[in-house]
Order: sequence, then structure tokens, then C-alpha cells
Amino acid sequence: MEKELENFKLARFALKATYEDVGAANIDQLKRHLLDAIGSMIHAGTKPAIQKMVRQLQVMGEGGKCKVPKIESLPYDRAAQLYTALIRYPDFMDNFMGKEATCHPSDNIGPLLAASQFRPTSGRDFLTAMAVAYQIECRLVLEIPVMKEGIDHTLLLGYSMTAGIARLLGLNEEQTAHALGVTGSSISPMVTSRAAYTYEWKGFASSMDALDCMNIAFLAREGMTGPIAIFEGPKGFDEVFGMKLDYDWDNETFELIAKCVLKKFNVEVHAQATLEAIDELKKVNDIQAEDIESIDLTTFLTAYHIIGSGAYGDRQIVETKEQADHSLFYAAAVLLLDGEIYPAQYEPERITSRDVQDLLHKVKVSTGFPLHEPLVVAGILDPYTLAYPDKMKTKVRIELKNGETLTREQNDYHGFFTRPFSWKDVIEKFSRLGSGVISAESQEQLIAVVRNLENEPDLSKLIDLLAAV
Repeated sequence: MEKELENFKLARFALKATYEDVGAANIDQLKRHLLDAIGSMIHAGTKPAIQKMVRQLQVMGEGGKCKVPKIESLPYDRAAQLYTALIRYPDFMDNFMGKEATCHPSDNIGPLLAASQFRPTSGRDFLTAMAVAYQIECRLVLEIPVMKEGIDHTLLLGYSMTAGIARLLGLNEEQTAHALGVTGSSISPMVTSRAAYTYEWKGFASSMDALDCMNIAFLAREGMTGPIAIFEGPKGFDEVFGMKLDYDWDNETFELIAKCVLKKFNVEVHAQATLEAIDELKKVNDIQAEDIESIDLTTFLTAYHIIGSGAYGDRQIVETKEQADHSLFYAAAVLLLDGEIYPAQYEPERITSRDVQDLLHKVKVSTGFPLHEPLVVAGILDPYTLAYPDKMKTKVRIELKNGETLTREQNDYHGFFTRPFSWKDVIEKFSRLGSGVISAESQEQLIAVVRNLENEPDLSKLIDLLAAV
């Protein structure tokens, strides 16, 4: 008997999963992540980079069946693009971390908000589609970590977006399998978008996925066929990347949702534990920037490479928001100076100010083992890397000019899956991001709708509130 293709197994999981399969704990977490994402969405609308997209969308042509923020209405594909950009741009959204790659599961929310306006979608329908998309993206990050091959994780996002959209549009199993094939053969972004010198596109790459995946799903709905053997066939995933996807999707659960994390600091996720350690040292010892001689940070290989001037390039060159939020040097310096890292720390005048620029050059980032290659060997010999991603081991050593040395080590941070955000934490973050953008009354209405989303007969209340932003 011929082995069933992965696309069909993946499609079947996406379409057959039920709300009850997801489980109460996961549903509660998904709602917290949704509110967290909406906080970023509201705040992002004020930013110049988002205005560039809004102007471009207006040039392309407004009008359509989707209600969205900032613009009266848009077609489904452009609505998915705008929603996704608004959530993603502040880089304050959620994460899932695998041993060799990471992703932002909340990137899936934008196209689901657009797709939910195509036909009646209850709160339970939406949350189930969200769970499906989250689980698929996280599972693919573990099974086929393409980032180590120089391909961005938004390639895998394309599969999860397409699966979630297909579910909400009412596609059948065959249509969904073909849509997944088209997605896999059409979206192949390079991870260079996250490397130094980092530009604005880092915050918009996933929005292009949303635009494409929505188009692909609607084409599949009309019967468009695609390379369904994208993983196993000639010139497919296995042959090109040497990564074989052979997963038992029929017995898949939603276990990985619990491993998704939220950010305490508005900076790249791998910096979070280190920054919490710095913050604790600053509070306990009342550290003043002018008293600091040097700052030594020990972290794991993934953090070193992405934000510590490793394989992704020099992170001590910081002139823009995109460089700053992916620089452990800048993050450490601005936290010591300001006592927090929120969007205000990425205003141009803050980034270029003399105090933070001087202090970031006193920061040194290293790993627990001096050699970084070969990666497999270094990952075993370095205790910080060996513990990741179950732990985020870090050590902070601050030497003061008076000769005193302050040290702190820790394994996680508030927001990590070992110490997750409560509803109170998420609401405080949401309210802070929304302050000055929407009224307190609107904030309360959004919180109430999200907390009760599984009981909403449709998403009209949520969509109307978001469109009013």
C-alpha cells in the first residue's frame, strides 16, 4: 500500500480537530495570547513604518468585505496582510522556541481575523482554528527547523496560516492539501531579513505570508491544484533540504501551545532571561550607569548568534528600531539606564542618545564554551546551550568602577512557560500598549470580548472593536 502524503495527513489534522480536543487550559492560554497580540496591534497603528503600508494599501485600492483598523475596508488578502503587520511590527508578540529554530505563533492571528469575515465564524470556531495554526507551526519548527539552512521560519508559518485559513473558509481535505502544496512551493523567504544590518522588513515579512496564503486558499477553494508531494516528491523538501517530515498527524495533540511564551520586555525573545537578571541586579543594588566599568553576559548559542554578534552579524551597530530590538548590547544598556524596555525605548532620539550608545559598548556577550562550531559539538559542551530550550540559562556579571562585581544567574523569566503571564499580567501589558491610543472604555470592551470569546456566536463584536481602532 502506497504511503499517504504528508500534505493529506496535515490537512486532515487541520480540518478534523475539535474545540474539545484543544482543552480548557489551552483555550485559556490562547485567549491570553490573543489579547497580548491585540495590544501590539493597537499600539502599532501609530508608527511611521505602518503608515507606509497603509499608504501602499490605499494606492492599491481600498474597499472590500473585510473590516480592518486604519482603513475603512479591504479585500480578504490585504486585510490579512494589514492585521498581521499590525500585530508583528512592534516585536512584542509571543514566541515558540525549538532547539534549532523559533517562531511567532501569533503571526497566524491576522489571516484568521480576515478569514473569519468570509462566512459565519463563532468564537469557538476561531479559537479552534487558532489552536490548529499554533500547533502546526510549532510542530514544524521542531520537525523541520529550516532556519539552520538559511530559510526563514516564515516558510513554516505559511503552512500553519494556510491550514488555519482553509478551516475557516470551509475547504475540504483535498483542497487543503493542494493549498499546502502551493504554499510550500511559493513562499521561501531567507533568514537574512533578520540579520544585521536589520531593516524594517523584519517586522513585515510575515504579513506577506498572510497576503499570499489567503490568495492561495481562495484559489484552492476554486479547485486550483498544487504539488501535494511537496515534502516527499522530486525536488521536494526532503531532497532539497535533507529534512524529512514523517510525522504522525493522526495522533497529534495540542501539547505545544503550553510551551508558547510571552514577552516581558519589548525585545527579541532570547534576551528575556538575561534582561530580567539585569533588571533584578539594578533594582537590588541601585546601579547607576556612570558607575559601570563593564557588563559581561553569558548566554546560549541561539541568543549569541541572533542578538549577540554571532552568525547574524554585528549587533553593536544600533541606529534604528529594527537593529535595537535585536541587539542584546542595546537592550542591556537601555534597561540599565531606563529601568524598562517598552516601545518608548525605540524612539529614534532614544536610540541615538549618547548615554545608551556609550554604555552598549561596555557590554560583552559570550557563551559558556569558547568554541561555537561545529554546532552539534558546541551544543553539547556548552551547558547554557545544552539546557535550551527547556531553560534559558544566563549569567550576568557587572563590574563597577569601585572594583565591586555583581553577579546573577537564572534559568527563565516571567513570561516563560515555567512562569507564564496571568490574565492580570496580560491585561496590564495590553492596557499600557493601548493607553493614549484607545479609550479605557474600548480597552475594557476588548478585554471582555476576548475573555468570553468561546461564548460569542460570531466574531462581529471583536471585529467591530478592532476596526474602530
